[in-house]
Amino acid sequence: MEAEKLNELLRQMTLEEKVDQLLQLAADFYSEKAEAKTGPMADLAISDTTVNQAGTTLGVSGAKEAIRVQTNYMKKNRLGIPTLLMADIIHGFRTIFPIPLALGSSWSLAAAERMASVSAKEAAVSGLHVTFSPMVDLVRDPRWGRVMESTGEDAFLNARFAEAFVKGYQGTDLANDFFRVAACVKHFAAYGAAIAGRDYNTVNMSERQLRDQYLPGYKAALEAGAKLVMTSFNTVDGIPATGNEWLSKQVLRNEFGFDGVVISDWGAVKEMIPHGVAANEKEAAQLAMNATVDIEMMTTCYSHYLAELIAEGKIKEAQLDEAVLRILTLKNELGLFEHPFRGANEELEAQHVLSKEHRQAAREVAQQSIVLLKNEQEVLPLKPELTIGIVGPAASSQDILGAWSWQGRQAEATSLTVGARHYSKQLHIAKEPCDYFQPSEVALEEATHIARSVDVVILALGEAEWMSGEAASRSDIRLPEGQLQLFDAIRSVAKKLVVTLYNGRPLDLEAIQAADAIVEAWFPGTEGGQALADILWGAVNPSARLSMSFPTTVGQVPIYYNVENTGRPYESNPDEKYVSKYLDTSNYARYPFGYGLSYGTVRYQKLQLSSTELSAGQSLRASIDVVNESTYERTETVQLYLRDVVAMVARPIKELKGFKQIQLQAHETKTVSFEVTEALLRYVHPNQQWGSDPGEFELWIGPNSATGVNTTFQLV
Repeated sequence: MEAEKLNELLRQMTLEEKVDQLLQLAADFYSEKAEAKTGPMADLAISDTTVNQAGTTLGVSGAKEAIRVQTNYMKKNRLGIPTLLMADIIHGFRTIFPIPLALGSSWSLAAAERMASVSAKEAAVSGLHVTFSPMVDLVRDPRWGRVMESTGEDAFLNARFAEAFVKGYQGTDLANDFFRVAACVKHFAAYGAAIAGRDYNTVNMSERQLRDQYLPGYKAALEAGAKLVMTSFNTVDGIPATGNEWLSKQVLRNEFGFDGVVISDWGAVKEMIPHGVAANEKEAAQLAMNATVDIEMMTTCYSHYLAELIAEGKIKEAQLDEAVLRILTLKNELGLFEHPFRGANEELEAQHVLSKEHRQAAREVAQQSIVLLKNEQEVLPLKPELTIGIVGPAASSQDILGAWSWQGRQAEATSLTVGARHYSKQLHIAKEPCDYFQPSEVALEEATHIARSVDVVILALGEAEWMSGEAASRSDIRLPEGQLQLFDAIRSVAKKLVVTLYNGRPLDLEAIQAADAIVEAWFPGTEGGQALADILWGAVNPSARLSMSFPTTVGQVPIYYNVENTGRPYESNPDEKYVSKYLDTSNYARYPFGYGLSYGTVRYQKLQLSSTELSAGQSLRASIDVVNESTYERTETVQLYLRDVVAMVARPIKELKGFKQIQLQAHETKTVSFEVTEALLRYVHPNQQWGSDPGEFELWIGPNSATGVNTTFQLV
């Protein structure tokens, strides 16, 4: 539909119809079961007319249902405007991929794009038009439950993944490619910095920090073409993001140039009342509208009070028109006026959803996301002649999808024990499952008996799905006490002990450091158990590198690699008392950002710069040789870090500014080069503008944020 026709459609709409376009209701309101919607309708105090005219719908599932809902909706809509079907498709629709934090640890943008593309196809043929993804919140506190939805602690890496997710979801021709869905970047802004890692909590930071570290991910997603933005639950500078005019109007609309749809998170408009910035729903509606929030999700402040606010002159009808036009434009960009059912197709749904091809993709992406944290005396990979015991609460568990696997089914997930059977005929698997919190005496006795009788024990530990995700913040990020007791019992009798972990956050692993090997599998998705077995038995050489630091102890949190130096840095004199340090633990992460092991070793050598001086408009090339010293083929993630030694404000001691994944054959050497430009050296100055400072810069290239070969150059 041409733009003029959209404007004509807008002119035909009544005030009530326009207001209702701004309302999003959950799927229950369109259920065939009357009782499913009568209660919610009464709770929201809305009529059938409002339901029939609400502009967007949340959580419809399946092609048949999507077609039914759309058919009935358009019959009742006076102007034949289709509804827009949205849902949380975070890391897979029915075929579940690793959680985003695991995808971040793959450092593979191709893997992220592949996940998003498969997810989009399954969602689209099932009738959906929009996914509430990617979440690009930068997170430095693993206590926060929603860290599992993030790609980690680094602004540069998050931005690259944001671009990859959007590209995978939307493709290049959203209007005509019905295997794609529109992406909604969230949560705008800085939700990952919730104080104390507690969900829905306050965020407090300087504007300069917000712009320098937290906004780049959202901006990258928008520059990649994301069609929607979701507001966050938190405050920004004391004002809830959903009613923050500076944030949404000045930064998002004016500075970033975003003219697409802004949607509130669930209930966030009305939540401005308990935040204490609105006395009632009417004031909340006024704040949200002035902040250019176009869609109110699952509260009815707009529905009840927007017309009244317009009549009183507190809101201009032109503001409403702009919001409605943005929603109509999005529907048009998705091709819904010509194809209201868009990709919904029961035959294609049966063909593509959870297909063999998609399960294989999930397996391969999971392989790329599993991090080898420890491997003493090369206990891994496991040799086929060894007898192997598999015990622990996660041994045969199919609870490996993660908290945001909306359509995923645990019964369809491949467990570790099922995966292991493809590699070993000498398996001893516990029959009595261990509880995640306290193994029974029978389970403990069986597990220790198996441990005594085998060459290697695989002890499968971790979190249950509900222990991370939204509303799942934890103050203690150690493994549950019962699992630590199980670990001690097995460690005391096992010849060799390999610990595998399913979890949704970095953990405090101090209590299990006596293990010979530790493998971080995260929540790896539908094919996760098979992928983990592929890693353990060496069919795949682990290549993942952490996108978020693991603390030595929870008392260090928040801990992240790119900290600013202090006036009394510990490194200057470790034996001095009056330096920045703890009395009772290390300053450093147990496993730092960028860290991960592979089978075999590599050496970084011969770092060279094409010039020791760099000027604006020019570039210099930094090159290094990466040597595979083993007989294993491997994927190596070569990481570039920079430091501005003297700047206008205190800068991080090290910042990721580039990375490349290379394939190395046995004993192969490759030269890897990075182009360094003046633009890479910019940061947000005290005047809130991006710029660089002349002077000395340090440069490292290496395998992680704590190790590398370094040199210096000058920006002139």
